[in-house]
Amino acid sequence: MKKTAVFIVVLVIIISGFVFFQNSTEHKNGQKDAKVAATIYKSPTCGCCGVYASYMKKEGYDVEIKNTEELSAIKRELGVPYELESCHTTKVGGYVVEGHIPEEAIQKLLAEKPDIKGIGMPGMPSGSPGMPGLKTDSFVIYKIMNDGTTGDIFMMI
Repeated sequence: MKKTAVFIVVLVIIISGFVFFQNSTEHKNGQKDAKVAATIYKSPTCGCCGVYASYMKKEGYDVEIKNTEELSAIKRELGVPYELESCHTTKVGGYVVEGHIPEEAIQKLLAEKPDIKGIGMPGMPSGSPGMPGLKTDSFVIYKIMNDGTTGDIFMMI
């Protein structure tokens, strides 16, 4: 019985350390980054949007999900061009992020801070974050300009 109790205590310590390590973003200088807030607007019935929200949480974002039946109105209000629309819209770091955008592109957006409204990847490409299947082609991510029009390619992944 004693060995079982010791094993359980050790296991709890290991798991606690793993959870702390996963949630920590400490740098070599000991500074810890604050989590970046991300608000995801989605339909209450959309499953892939929930998977995308989980992906963003796993990547370290402080995710708030706002289920809405008025998603088209929110997209218009935020200036998402019709040709870039996808199944959910995210607000992060003052930018609009439309669709199943890989976190790598969001990091680039937040690091470079371009003078644009945001970025968007139309549709629901296979293998993109939140979508099943294998990646079959490059993910083409476009700029959303401040006037709500589609700009040039922001990046390809």
